[in-house]
Amino acid sequence: MKKTIITLFAAVIATAAQAKVWMPAIFDSGMVLQRETNVKLWGTADASKTVKVTTSWNGKTYLVKADKNGKWKVPVATPEAGGPYTVTVSDGEELCFDNVLIGEVWVCAGQSNMEMPMKGFPSQPIDNGNMDVLHSADPELHLFTAKRTSRVEPIDTITGKWAEAAPATVRNFSATAYYFGRELRRILNVPVGLIVTAWGGSSCEAWMDRENVKQFVHSGSPYQIPYKDSDIKSKNRQPTVLYNGMLHPVIGYGIRGAIWYQGEDNVPRYQDYAQQMKTMVTLWREKWEIGEFPFFYCQIAPYDYSRINWTVNSALLREQQLFAEKMIPNTGMAVLMDAGIEKGIHPPQKNIAGERLALLALAKTYGVEGIAAESARYKAMRVEGDAAILEFENDKMNLYGKDNTFTSELMEIAGEDRVFYPAKVELHKRKFLKVTSPNVAKPAAVRYAFKDWVSGDLFCDNLPLSSFRTDNWPVAERGAEKEKIEYDR
Repeated sequence: MKKTIITLFAAVIATAAQAKVWMPAIFDSGMVLQRETNVKLWGTADASKTVKVTTSWNGKTYLVKADKNGKWKVPVATPEAGGPYTVTVSDGEELCFDNVLIGEVWVCAGQSNMEMPMKGFPSQPIDNGNMDVLHSADPELHLFTAKRTSRVEPIDTITGKWAEAAPATVRNFSATAYYFGRELRRILNVPVGLIVTAWGGSSCEAWMDRENVKQFVHSGSPYQIPYKDSDIKSKNRQPTVLYNGMLHPVIGYGIRGAIWYQGEDNVPRYQDYAQQMKTMVTLWREKWEIGEFPFFYCQIAPYDYSRINWTVNSALLREQQLFAEKMIPNTGMAVLMDAGIEKGIHPPQKNIAGERLALLALAKTYGVEGIAAESARYKAMRVEGDAAILEFENDKMNLYGKDNTFTSELMEIAGEDRVFYPAKVELHKRKFLKVTSPNVAKPAAVRYAFKDWVSGDLFCDNLPLSSFRTDNWPVAERGAEKEKIEYDR
């Protein structure tokens, strides 16, 4: 009898706990809400119960009725940037969120180069990371990091907590995202909120839902769509699992845009990466229901992939990322050809990655004038005698090499025999590059930096030129190395 009473009492307590108004973890004290829009707040309560949401910036109360499953969602109007404010949510019992700021909110997603914190990885530091952490205190830069979560089906919340930028919090926060947010704060002078949802080694396929990823998963793919938890063989690479576990819980949260640093895991499956990116971005935009929000991404940095036993030239993946920039509206690619390291897949110059993403956002989203944000881009080739003449886009200040020269050690040229030779490069008529070799009498193709590991040596407006090729000839795979080094975390 005593056991029965205890059991009934526990059931009553559990029911009471479930009845309390609840909201996902992304809604919490310290959150930043996107300015000058209608942001959506949502959660659960008792079925058919009325929930009141009160916002201190205008003293307004919004009423919404939970549906038969207890779910509710309400749009809330936000003012110009400012704060701190409070948001109170009540269905009889109150949730009160304080230190709420109104400003600019960005989602920061990807794999380890987005996840890599300011403290670095073991034996892999961030350049000047310790001093930048020391000076990182900023009460108007708020940070949220989603805990690694892999799921076969979509879930409603993630584990994480909003925190103000300070040495203790920034040390463990994404370096790329931090440097991006720091530049937005300096230039816009409004509160900024950064939501990091990233997992090292994750595939692009992991960040799409089941319906959209099907076209990219076939019999030759190393990853298959899992249908139950026991089917997850690789928790960060299997299709859909990070979309379900780490993105779905924040979809709909008011944002300005997203930044993305991923691609290394897809090098062996480079062929359809541009289409995958387009499909993924289209999916995210459809689910967020706020239009074609800005989406800026990093081109993967050069690295010697033979060190991890991969035989595919990673320049082919960088090429796909170059294609994606033209395929996806309202996007931009931060080129990192000068910011890689030969023997490390996690470059330490994360300030370069974050700052170049910030340049794209500031120029293309916020309309800051007078800055260069997009790297020059190969446009066309023509042949004049024994020379290939290359034309570029976004090169208003003309291309130049290291030390302000007009040379490059990374240009190659081939004839119809498809044999490439090192080429001489000259600036031609102040607008074109003239590429020649004594071994090629009639040029047919030119390639620049089209290798795993290079250190880019052509620039325009202090931004590096992406690797590129003028041909579409097959690129031979190299032999595999004997020793395999674990590449990601």
